[in-house]
Amino acid sequence: MARGRSRRGGEYGEFWPAYVDVLSTLLLVVTLLMSIFMIAQYFSAEEVSGKDSALKRLTRQISELTSMLSLEKSKSQSSQDELAALQASLASLKAENEKLSGAGLGADERAKTAEGKVASLSAELASQKNISSEALSKVDLLNQQLIALRRQIAALNDALDASEKKGVESEKTIKDLGARLNAALAQQVQELKRYRSDFFGRLRELLKNRKDIRVVGDRFLFESEVLFPSGSATLTPEGMAAMDQIAEAILELQKEIPKDIDWALQINGHTDARPISNPQFPSNWELSTARASAVVKYLVSKGVPPDRLVAAGYGEFQPVDPGHTEEAYQKNRRIELKLTNR
Repeated sequence: MARGRSRRGGEYGEFWPAYVDVLSTLLLVVTLLMSIFMIAQYFSAEEVSGKDSALKRLTRQISELTSMLSLEKSKSQSSQDELAALQASLASLKAENEKLSGAGLGADERAKTAEGKVASLSAELASQKNISSEALSKVDLLNQQLIALRRQIAALNDALDASEKKGVESEKTIKDLGARLNAALAQQVQELKRYRSDFFGRLRELLKNRKDIRVVGDRFLFESEVLFPSGSATLTPEGMAAMDQIAEAILELQKEIPKDIDWALQINGHTDARPISNPQFPSNWELSTARASAVVKYLVSKGVPPDRLVAAGYGEFQPVDPGHTEEAYQKNRRIELKLTNR
């Protein structure tokens, strides 16, 4: 029980000083108003008392003057003027007395106004007490919600820690798998290089008497005139014969390459820099692409699996000879064969 009170006292301790300050301020305001009211009453009473004394004194003087006037009726006009002046003074004093009486009534009204303000402040103080009680209730509710929120945050932190640990383990696993994959790919690339060498060796043997077919790096280059008529994408009989030999070499190579090596034969079509424009081929893009596609279709007709073939057209944008001579144009009009992995 004592611990409960201590805990509640700790919860309310943050609000009690502010509450006491509000009460102290209100009490000081009420005390100040009452002091002002008492001082006003005191000075009003003093003024009224002083005026009453002056009035009595003047009244006595008037009585004395009236007596003297009755005894000295025979005096000169100057005495009558003095009497008139005294009567005027009497009238002025009466008017002032009435003003003071009115001031006394105004003081009463101010006192009533002060009492009304005191009553209003008392009502406001009671309202503030009610508001403070409601605020304390809301503080209790907010504290409970804060405790629940802290528990949720703690649970989320635990879950985050566990997730980070799993993430670290997953990252290690991914790195390990990546290293294995890179090693496997490197191995496949090396194997593919070996099979590419064998494939190109066979093609060199088959096409060793053809001067119009060249080997550049890892690619076989066929001049377009060997395979197609000028401005056409239809294979010539001579071109078909050359493709028959390539198809035979590909089918033999396919038997030797392991199935886990994802290889492909890429056929690239190229043109020279001179533009072409006709209904069938609006530009060199269409001509180079159509020629590469024609080679692919012919190889497929000879039994080469279509999923191992890729056709691409480069137009005139990858020349092997940047010159503008007829010899350079002849070199750039070509079909390239490249054995690669996907």
